[in-house]
Amino acid sequence: MIVSVVKETELKENRVALSPEGVKDLVSKGFSCILEKDAGLNSYFSNEAYEAAGGRIVSLQEAYSTADVLLKVNAPEPGEIKNMKRGSVLISFMYAAASPEVVRSLSDSGITSFSMDAVPRISRAQKMDALSSQANLAGYKAVIMAADHLGKIFPMLMTAAGTIKPSRVVIMGAGVAGLQAIATAKRLGAIVEVSDIRPESKEQVESLGGKFIEVKSDDSVKVEGGYVKGVSAEFLQMQQELISKHIALADIVITTALIPGKKAPVLVTEDMVKSMKLGSVILDMAVKQGGNCTLSELNKTVVKHGVTIIGESNLPSMLPLNASELYSKNIIALLTHLADKDKFFYDREEDVTKGCLITFNGEVVHPSVVGQVSAVIS
Repeated sequence: MIVSVVKETELKENRVALSPEGVKDLVSKGFSCILEKDAGLNSYFSNEAYEAAGGRIVSLQEAYSTADVLLKVNAPEPGEIKNMKRGSVLISFMYAAASPEVVRSLSDSGITSFSMDAVPRISRAQKMDALSSQANLAGYKAVIMAADHLGKIFPMLMTAAGTIKPSRVVIMGAGVAGLQAIATAKRLGAIVEVSDIRPESKEQVESLGGKFIEVKSDDSVKVEGGYVKGVSAEFLQMQQELISKHIALADIVITTALIPGKKAPVLVTEDMVKSMKLGSVILDMAVKQGGNCTLSELNKTVVKHGVTIIGESNLPSMLPLNASELYSKNIIALLTHLADKDKFFYDREEDVTKGCLITFNGEVVHPSVVGQVSAVIS
């Protein structure tokens, strides 16, 4: 089976789907690996490193046309899909519910596709959980970026000239990214306060040294598979009222709240921004999905009401070496779960396969996207 990797083309994307170590692993399992020239260069992986691992460097056309399996980080553009071999398999992040046009193109081209972001959150799929591996890095990078834009240090510092008070960091959301942000901010010496609508997050936050801002939950909060699936406007209003006083005292606010398939909830209003100290910083990790802060701008760092607001959409890509190494391990774990060197198993009743199979031999099969693709067709 020929496994192919191409250079990512999405704006600000520096990751690659396979590391040289990943190529070596697949080759040892009997797969053949081909890679577009310079596919891993932005992740600091040379063509020579891939060749030493057993991969073969080819043209872009050959990387598409001869591949039995195409591994990518981001979903392909329609033009890329047209270059793929009919009947081949794609594995990448797809966010299919928000990308019906991509799903339609895959269906029309007879491509079978699996989405990395749809891998179910079950114990035996932890090695395949690319969302978590990338969010971990994003949480770390968020704190480092925010600290770089802050005009003061994080830890308390006692000097002959006086004592510098520690910075105060408010983190909204205690998922994988939020927990890593907590740990990183604490290591740097900040006072860390954390808001999350899931009461069970309190223990995790406190175990990392954070102070939990507790909002009384209600029946409108829907949590499935570890993700918040829905929340009422009334609950969000109650949350905003409680955390507003913490935000006013914060030096840094990091927001991480996402609802799969929906616009990110607004957590930081313009009035909250106005209440913050001059020189404070907001980093909005949800900016690509509309933003948790009403004033954040996609892929821009702006200053509004004296507050620096960072809207970087792809934080893992800013750590491409580690991000690619981890993603490579995730995608290999999924590929070798679904297939051996000769064939895919296509056990559509098996939990992992069922959870992340989007299209199958030209048919749209994932329930989250059947309706959207039908709407695109009509």
